[in-house]
Amino acid sequence: MNSENASSSRPEYVDFTVDDFPGGLNACVEAILMVADQPQQAEDLARVLAVDEDAVEGALETLRESYEAEHRGFELRHTARGWQFANRLEFEPVVSAFVTDGQTARLSQAALEALAIVAYKQPVTRAQIAAIRGVNSDGVVRSLTVRGLVREEGTDPDSRAALLVTSGLFLEKMGLESLDQLPSLAPFMPSPESALREAQSEE
Repeated sequence: MNSENASSSRPEYVDFTVDDFPGGLNACVEAILMVADQPQQAEDLARVLAVDEDAVEGALETLRESYEAEHRGFELRHTARGWQFANRLEFEPVVSAFVTDGQTARLSQAALEALAIVAYKQPVTRAQIAAIRGVNSDGVVRSLTVRGLVREEGTDPDSRAALLVTSGLFLEKMGLESLDQLPSLAPFMPSPESALREAQSEE
């Protein structure tokens, strides 16, 4: 993809160039990967940023090397699915200590909502959780993942987003042997008649 093709294929809602921002291309790539809920291919990053794919590949390699040289606690990892940030394996004892300590802390209301959505809708993507809750849920999902209550399992065939499911630890904490033992939501759902009355009262 050359720069001319990149510009012509840029989404209509993108009205900037990477040179508009401090740090240029490297910083733009870093910002996207920081909020992405799934690995990103260099080709996709190049399209959004309207730059050459080779330039994006170079930026990714530069970022990865800089993180390694600075001995960061995370790394920029490349897999078949794309590029994403991940904890460095040598820091596993630190992360494990944090997760273990976190088990004693109570979940926030937002985390409980997200956990309930995963439990009853699984497998589900982060975007689907956000759509149901009506707010960005990346933070609470990350918290649930760190606590070991939620894990990734496969990808959505359409969006390639990671699919989230509950873990064995979730069942253990809930005192369940399987998801089939989750209580039914029926008692908490309005009857068709009451739902109709409520809808009519709002008209």
